[in-house]
Amino acid sequence: MTEAGAALAPDAEGEAQAPRAPQSPWMIFWRQFRRSQIAVLGGAVLLVLYTLALLAPFVAPYPEDQMDRERFFHAPQAMRWVDAEGRFHLLPFVHPTRLVDAEEFRYQEDRSGILPLRFFVRGARYRLFGLIPSDRHLFGLDPPHRLNLLGADPNGRDVLSRLLFGGQVSLTVGLVGIAISFSLGLLLGGISGYFGGWVDTLIMRSTELLLSIPGLYLLIALRGIFPMDLPSQQVYLAIVVVLALIGWAGLARIIRGMVLSIRQQEYVAAAEALGMGRLRVIARHILPNTLSFVIVAATISIPAYILGEVVLSFLGLGVQDPAASWGNMLNQARGVRILTSFPWLLFAPGAAIFVTVMAFNFLGDGLRDALDPRKVLGGKTG
Repeated sequence: MTEAGAALAPDAEGEAQAPRAPQSPWMIFWRQFRRSQIAVLGGAVLLVLYTLALLAPFVAPYPEDQMDRERFFHAPQAMRWVDAEGRFHLLPFVHPTRLVDAEEFRYQEDRSGILPLRFFVRGARYRLFGLIPSDRHLFGLDPPHRLNLLGADPNGRDVLSRLLFGGQVSLTVGLVGIAISFSLGLLLGGISGYFGGWVDTLIMRSTELLLSIPGLYLLIALRGIFPMDLPSQQVYLAIVVVLALIGWAGLARIIRGMVLSIRQQEYVAAAEALGMGRLRVIARHILPNTLSFVIVAATISIPAYILGEVVLSFLGLGVQDPAASWGNMLNQARGVRILTSFPWLLFAPGAAIFVTVMAFNFLGDGLRDALDPRKVLGGKTG
């Protein structure tokens, strides 16, 4: 039998075996990753959350610091399509409310009135992406009425709007922190593992010293260095720096161990024999081979940065009012009366933090399985 005939010969089940087209590493990765439906779901949830945070000035009905002194502790308003007379409306609407108990902050709906939801309404001016001036908001009510889909806080500020603006801080703090800490960890871990000697000793002893200090106490101590009256933008940058200074040491130790193994490979010896510089060998041949681990570690570490910002803001050391973050929204929800009478103040930021952390964990598990070379070679996801 010729080679061409053998290539098309039927297998044990009588079907012809067609040769497989070669696939790139990214195609193999995507095929493995999409088999994990929960990881794909986690990635989709994160995409929605980051898109909402990016477009927060447009999506949020009101600015994060805009108060309404007539709607303190207003309960969430229900969106309706059917009015009190049983008629269906194409556009959703809410009923107007009035304060009936000033001591308990109880509001009552006026079922005879209808406030239709408007889209692309005019409101407070803002700069989208910090560049594009606009006053259009995705949805809202005709002035002077206000829409509080998730209720209002003790200062009459819309909880949904503050949740969206708070996501800009709480979600991006992880990305920026990872960019700083992982850059330091990769660089110092790669140098330590490749050069060895006194360089390795100096870097590793520094990481051990940093790791020996309890993270929470170090976090509070470093934050205490910065003045308490800093603007929110500078506080945000300070939090990122503090979290990044804490987060690089553990990664550097792991990268060092991986580099010690990779530097013994033949392609590294070949690059050195060709006269390639040491830093170039590290950047071109050693660190790229740690990419799969770094991607997985980043997706799992980002929730730690988010929770670090939440802890600082919850303790009153992070972003301060009137600026919003999920941490200071939780801080505002403390107290027995709020927990018993106004639980939406806790549920909104708490649910956002829970969903974000779980989505990152699901995504990290899927990336770990998809980038596992043993499962890729075996053609299985476990």
